Amino acid sequence: MDQNETHRQDPVIAIIGPTASGKTHRAVAVAEDLDGEIISGDSRQVYKGMTIGTGKDLNEYGSIRYHLIDIADAGEKYNLHRFLKDAGNAISDIRSQGRRPIVCGGTGLYIESLLNGLRLPDVPENKALRAELEGKSLEELTKILSSMKRLHNVTDVDTAKRAIRAIEIQSYYAEHPELSGETVPSPIDAIVIGVDIDRELRRQKITRRLHQRLKEGMVDEIKGLIASGISPDDLIYYGLEYKYITEYVTGILSYDEMVSKLEIAIHQFAKRQMTWFRGMERRGYAIHWLSAELSDDEFTQSVRNIIGLHD
Repeated sequence: MDQNETHRQDPVIAIIGPTASGKTHRAVAVAEDLDGEIISGDSRQVYKGMTIGTGKDLNEYGSIRYHLIDIADAGEKYNLHRFLKDAGNAISDIRSQGRRPIVCGGTGLYIESLLNGLRLPDVPENKALRAELEGKSLEELTKILSSMKRLHNVTDVDTAKRAIRAIEIQSYYAEHPELSGETVPSPIDAIVIGVDIDRELRRQKITRRLHQRLKEGMVDEIKGLIASGISPDDLIYYGLEYKYITEYVTGILSYDEMVSKLEIAIHQFAKRQMTWFRGMERRGYAIHWLSAELSDDEFTQSVRNIIGLHD
């Protein structure tokens, strides 16, 4: 069996971890070592022009080919359905080249759904329902949504627009129960590697990285998106950097308030990411945690050992 045929049968490697854990750098090192290509598992890196705020770090990739970055226009509402379709196509494309797919990201819902083999229908817009829900508070929308499903994913309810979309999806599933996505067709063959970073070190890196990105022009990036015609509400929809910096740019927050609130929100986000990954373990996923403080050589050798490859 030649090398290309071997890679077509190799399990997908998923490299996960909270924000600021250095997972992109690790994924690139593993891709270089194992002849792989990277599929981004990040719900915001799909958007063009949203580069600094989403931490694309494109210079990290070097010669490694990547997928699902800069594939949607800022202002669009990319979703789980599109991700599953696009990621499935990327896996097939990578394997057709005789290379190994490496999924890397921190959006737990996207990655777990992909590994589960989940398939979702493309839920159309329900204008009548949207008109009915318009004007309701986030608290009211959250109450409606929680009556329809258990709220696993906190990002469903971090803005009114997201909550309305989530209600729209659940309403569609109620009308089409055969499409609800409750059945799992076929989990994909995958090995999950977690980047394990000490909590205090993670907090330090988040703070340092936030101030570095502000110096690199994150505020100007968001001003430019607004100047290009993207509405502030659409940017706020994306959360975190795009929410708080847009509120600063539009005069809702002072600069210091923005930095303080954003830093707290990113720390909370990292905590929620880890809660999701621990939940994956409870749901039966074997996550092989490797220290973020390993050297690249130590990390890639550990991955080789986990997947049963030896020099």
